[in-house]
Amino acid sequence: MPDLFAYTDGACSRNPGPGGWGVLLLAKEGGAVVKERALKGGEPQTTNNRMELLAAISALESLARPSRITVVTDSAYVKGGITDWIDGWKRRGWRTATKRPVKNEDLWRRLDAARAPHDVRWEWVKGHAGHPENERADELARAGMAPFKKR
Repeated sequence: MPDLFAYTDGACSRNPGPGGWGVLLLAKEGGAVVKERALKGGEPQTTNNRMELLAAISALESLARPSRITVVTDSAYVKGGITDWIDGWKRRGWRTATKRPVKNEDLWRRLDAARAPHDVRWEWVKGHAGHPENERADELARAGMAPFKKR
């Protein structure tokens, strides 16, 4: 069975403003890519954090069956939220440690549901640092945003 990887990224022009998300899904066997799929989308008025979340959500929701997958993101917000903060938010009724409502709760709930059937490993990479798959995800995110940008 191949190893699955989802390289995800979000982009926003003026934050908030037009935004896009991109996902590069790779199936690898012995380190070699055996299958590749690209996903992208966008919205006319959003934030970078929402696009980062939608990229991860879209990657997981695109899987046809429960899978082992590594989601690679350059968003400390997504990585920290899903691995460190979400359980506390849920215990506190979707409130932060300072009792404020969790921002983007709708997408955090959706990400929580999207990951449930899968065995997900989360990795963070530095963005815009020459990581080839992250750069491709960034290109997809910018392409997803393009239809919503005013010329």
